[in-house]
This record gives sequence, C-alpha cells and structure tokens, in this order.
Amino acid sequence: MSALLTPELIASTIEQSPIQGRIMLKLLLLQHFDITPEEISHIAADRPDPRCVVGTKPIHQVVTQDALRDVTSRRDEYRRRVRLRRERLWLQMEAMKGMTALAEGMVRAATDLLQTRYKVAPDAVAAIKQQARAAVPKPAIRLLDRRWDENDISAEAYQEARLGLEIQTQLRLLDKYRKRFELSEREWKSINAAPMQDHEIGHIWGIPAGSLAGRKVKHLHQYLQTIQTALQRSSTKDLPVTASLDLWKETLAVLGERPVERSIAVYDGLERTEDALVEKLRTFVWGTLGEDIEAKFWLSLVHGASSNAVHSENTRSLFGLQRLMATLSEIDLSPEALEEELLTRTAPVAKEALALADEAGQPTEEEIGQMKQHVLTSFMGELHDDLRR
Repeated sequence: MSALLTPELIASTIEQSPIQGRIMLKLLLLQHFDITPEEISHIAADRPDPRCVVGTKPIHQVVTQDALRDVTSRRDEYRRRVRLRRERLWLQMEAMKGMTALAEGMVRAATDLLQTRYKVAPDAVAAIKQQARAAVPKPAIRLLDRRWDENDISAEAYQEARLGLEIQTQLRLLDKYRKRFELSEREWKSINAAPMQDHEIGHIWGIPAGSLAGRKVKHLHQYLQTIQTALQRSSTKDLPVTASLDLWKETLAVLGERPVERSIAVYDGLERTEDALVEKLRTFVWGTLGEDIEAKFWLSLVHGASSNAVHSENTRSLFGLQRLMATLSEIDLSPEALEEELLTRTAPVAKEALALADEAGQPTEEEIGQMKQHVLTSFMGELHDDLRR
C-alpha cells in the first residue's frame, strides 16, 4: 500500500480538505508546501482579537494589513528556516559524494601509475594502502625533498615515493568524506521525518495551545482516513489495514524524496574576499589544503560562517556550499586528467628552477654598487645643506 502513496496523492488530499484542515496540514509540512494568500487571510481573521480580552468584542471583525503582514512575515521566517536547513544538508551530501568520487579516482590513477609506469608489485601497493591510517606524510615529504636537493635520489624514485604518499593521503581523506556523508545523511533523514512543532505553528497562527492541539488531532485524523481510503481503492490486492502512525511516517518519507528547492545565496565575507574563497575551495576539493586546516574550513562551510564572515542573515549562509558544488562540477574526472594532475603534483622541483630562484633572490654586485653610490650622494647632499645653514 505504501508504494501507491505519491506526492501527487498527498497534495490532492490536502487541497481537498476544509480550509482550516488545509492550513494545519500545510503548516505541519511547511518545508514542502506553501501557504496561499487566502489561507493567510483566514489565519489573520482566525487569531484571537485582543479587544475581546478587555470585554469590548467588535461587531464586524476586519482583517488589518498589519495582521496580514505579521502572519506573512512569520510564515516566511519559518519557511525559509526549514527549507534552507534541508537544502544545506542536501548540499553537504552532494559535495561529499563528489569529493569521494574524486578521491577514489585519484587512488585508482595513482595505483595504475605505480603498477604500469614504475612496475611496483600489487602486494607492495596493497601494503602502502594498509599503512595509510598510520602514515605521516609531511616528514616523509620533507625527507624526500632533502634527498632530492642533495642528489641522493633520482627523479623516478622521488615520484614513485610521492605517489605512494598521495595514495595514503587520499585514502585518509576518503574515510573523512564518508564519515561526513553518513553524518549529513542521518541528519537529513531526521529533518525529513520531523514536521513543524506545535509551538512553531502556534507562533504563526497565533491561537492558544489547547485549540491548536485539538485542531491538529482532528484534521490529522481526517487526513489519514482519507489517505487510507484512497490507497485501499487504488489497491488491487487484499492488503491489511495500515496503522495511522505508519501512514503519517510514509507521508513524511515520500515528501522527503522530493527535489530540494534551490535558493540564491550572496557572498557573506567568508575568507575575506570571494577570490580567496574560490581559490581555497579549489585547494580543498583537490585534497591539498592540509589536514590541519581542512577540517576547520569544512566546518566554516557547513555552518555558513567563520571569524571573517558577515552575519547578515539569521539563518546559515549557503554561499560556500553552493560555490563548492560549482567548483566540483568544473573538475574533469577522466583517468587521463587525474593521472596528469598526479604527475604534476608529485614531480620534483627542477634543479634549474631552484638555481634561478636563488640567483634571483641575491642582488648583483652592480646593484650593490649603485646602492652605495646613492647612499653616498644623499649623504653628501645633506652635508652640504648643513654647511650652508
């Protein structure tokens, strides 16, 4: 019977309900449904009039523009909050899927390079992968660089060792990405299974808690009975009667599979400038940000804020996560492109480049002589000025 429950059936059942029941169900499912202007007008007219408290009940109740604006602003506030929360978790899961695919491609490409180009035995590659958790890459890379500077290792041996270290780094990142995905997925299932709370609905509707609870029980029971009747009519088999609680859970589960509504986020000052943020995102995606900085940067993306961000919105900003998805979409995941990236990343620095850099950093004798002459000329000019005075 649950297979026959569709978003279209849920929406049509809600729309066929009386206006009070329709409002209650839409508020419970505010992250999936919108409140129309007609329903907002009904909410504003249905709220208790404060003049009734002092004993002067109005004969003709008129809905004011202030009351409509108040209901609309509260509706917008809660709708934005629940939908951005859903979009944020969806972006987190999609980002981790993309980065997991990239890390797995890098491991495959590095393994192929070691086995085909450098003729490393499969057992040796397997041993490298088994030692990934305990490996410390930074000291090993410094040792390789020092040996390269001292001409103690060939370029082929250097790159072979670096490819092994890259495999270990990508495997550690893979474990981290999978844990983040599992955490986001658990939270995603939790928010999809949770309707709006009574106090949140009461804040929008503005009716007492007792009246709200009574209406909720009444209209939720009517909705579940209508859904159950529609499912039994659509079914061609003799199925057992489904419990009301199960049908409500199925309703939340079916609506949770609907596509996420995307929003437009603006840059909020993360990483001081947008160019700096984009550059850091590229480094983050390729896994070269540094394991000590990477975790902190991910938290700043998830929470939509850092010490450099401008907190201009009450909800978390999604600009960083949206830009991360755009960065992931620009990456070529073909084996050829990943092998080229690995060969560029693991290649040793050319000795000629190091020599040129050292020569460029040291001033020439001609420059030193010109500097001495300039200092002496300036000193003599100041001395002549002092003698004239």
